[in-house]
Amino acid sequence: MLSEMLLGRYIPGNSIIHRLDPRAKIIAVLIFMIIVFFANHWTGYLLLMLFVLSLTKLAGLSLIFLFNGLKLILLLIIFTFMMHLFFTKGGIVLVDAGWFTIESEGVIRGIYITIRLAMLILITTLLTLTTSPLSLTDAIERICRPLKAIKVPVHEIAMMMSISLRFIPTLMDETEKIIKAQSARGSTFMTGSLKSRLNALTPVFIPLFISAFKRAEEMAVAMEVRGYQGEEGRTNYRILDWQWKDTFTVITMILFGVILFMIRQ
Repeated sequence: MLSEMLLGRYIPGNSIIHRLDPRAKIIAVLIFMIIVFFANHWTGYLLLMLFVLSLTKLAGLSLIFLFNGLKLILLLIIFTFMMHLFFTKGGIVLVDAGWFTIESEGVIRGIYITIRLAMLILITTLLTLTTSPLSLTDAIERICRPLKAIKVPVHEIAMMMSISLRFIPTLMDETEKIIKAQSARGSTFMTGSLKSRLNALTPVFIPLFISAFKRAEEMAVAMEVRGYQGEEGRTNYRILDWQWKDTFTVITMILFGVILFMIRQ
């Protein structure tokens, strides 16, 4: 199941979304993260879902494949829904158990927040699936370049973000291998009390940390051997080329935000 995690993975392709400038995609995603909070009615949330599904089709990705990436954060989504279900009051009382009640406003708000959270995760996953880690690094560095004026180490920050993002699926794959190895030795992770399950995870965390430190050391050695000294003296092999389609993408995202703002209720 851990190997199905999509965040941080890159799937090569030649779709319209793949060919966009990574700077345009990052800017569009940042705009989407803002406008997703404009929706406060079922019409707005329906438009959000249709918009994300349309982007998924344009990227040439399967909807089932993309939604499978939500499995690992399903617990977080359910927890968010339950919090609103039990603590948001208003509307018609649907369940009255004395010490707690479930009211219609809690159900509606829980559904809305769940959709909002799912859309944010899907659009971020779509960004990493269609943009290589190196392109993300270059794009982040170019976008944040004005911060160099105040001595912000933009290149190093972009490199760290890219490496961290790239390590997410690697560590998930490593975790799944360790869990399978421990299960073959008789360890159980899905049965017993919560305390016993947490204790069973101890033999997983230790080799996982060791593996992570080993991979980090190997990467540090590889970068040192290649003469990496930060941004100083480095040139770009990949030249980012902003085209009309990138401008159109950003303008489309802004117009979509305007539409969502106008239909607020």
